[in-house]
Amino acid sequence: MSIAAIPKYLGDDFTSASPGMRFGMYLRLWNPNNTWTREKTSAFDHVKTLTDGDQQIMKNLLKRQISSFDGFQPAIASLRLAAQATAPFTTGLGNAHPLENGFAFLNPYGLPYLPGSGIKGVLRQAARELASGDWGDTHGWSAADVYPLFITGKSGQREQVKDTNKQPVMLSLLDLLFGRESKDGETTHLRGALSFWDVIPQIPGKELMVEVMTPHQGQYYQGKTNPHDSGQPTPIQFLTLPPKSIFTFHVVCDTAHLMQHAPELAAYEAWQTLLIKAFEHAFDWLGFGAKTAIGYGAMQRDKSQEAKLQQAGLAIAKQREEEKRLANLSPEELDRDRERQIIEAFRQKFETANKSSYQPGGNFDNDRQKFIQEALQWNDAHSRHAAAALIEKTMTKSWGMPGKAERKKKIQDAIQALQGNLV
Repeated sequence: MSIAAIPKYLGDDFTSASPGMRFGMYLRLWNPNNTWTREKTSAFDHVKTLTDGDQQIMKNLLKRQISSFDGFQPAIASLRLAAQATAPFTTGLGNAHPLENGFAFLNPYGLPYLPGSGIKGVLRQAARELASGDWGDTHGWSAADVYPLFITGKSGQREQVKDTNKQPVMLSLLDLLFGRESKDGETTHLRGALSFWDVIPQIPGKELMVEVMTPHQGQYYQGKTNPHDSGQPTPIQFLTLPPKSIFTFHVVCDTAHLMQHAPELAAYEAWQTLLIKAFEHAFDWLGFGAKTAIGYGAMQRDKSQEAKLQQAGLAIAKQREEEKRLANLSPEELDRDRERQIIEAFRQKFETANKSSYQPGGNFDNDRQKFIQEALQWNDAHSRHAAAALIEKTMTKSWGMPGKAERKKKIQDAIQALQGNLV
């Protein structure tokens, strides 16, 4: 059985480690006598499994992104899109690794991710292709240099930048959004207005996928022989994410940057509309990650997932506001707030039960008795009076009146106690 090249005191059970650790530090590719094993399939079997902990961390990382994105970025300066992979996805194959093909894992979590820098590169290429006009409708993209470059001078005034030939430096739409690299000897480089966050793919199921490539002419590329057709292809396995994985893209725009050079782009939905078209072009024709030339990394926009993310963001924002509100309350106000929630919860139970015929001694009677016992422990007069009014409302001749006189009297005594002075 193959083992990992690590000290014996660490043991050999790494099932709870992250996929990134199992693919790197704990990769089982050596024999007990410290010789290299040719059996790589079993090593991948240990790597590709996603534990319940891995899946929970994956979800929590996305939730944290949503919280940060919705909590600190105004809507006019941000864009979120969701896409579903229609083909396997892989990235980081060029990373050094004993299996010849690496993979991009996000440290320290050891989970697959798509770096924001890679997203930016794909979107720049998509925008460049649309701006060329070779794909028909440009959807508003243009490669023409039509925006003058300004900087804030020492005097605090806006100054137009000029090149070494004393000519005004002009920017294109792509330069403004994605950045401009200066030519040799010049200093007219510019950071783009757009920032792309890393993507944490949400992987369906409990496994990564293992794909196989079969490169031919390996002996020739290694410089051992001339190319010929009798060589044996060498199968090479590599990790991928399965189709139907969900990718959530977060983009933030520096609108102050746009306002300085192209105010019309900073208007609501102006730059977002352009970028959405670039994303859609990338989904359809370019793909993300590695091996896109043979179909890997293809995606399609998932608007239903975007709607779910929007709702999740609203829920997180509401929770944050509630936590902020509670943090500013005194201990007495916190007690009153908790009592208000208990009263409202019992009111809802009553409204639900009132839709059916009353059952003496049933579930509602038990809920009412628990509510009475809890309300009698409160010190706040307003809460006690509100509880008494609600309990009294649940006892009418037509609905809610206990069948036994003894139980009825106990409830009436409790109402009087709640309506009286504090105890």
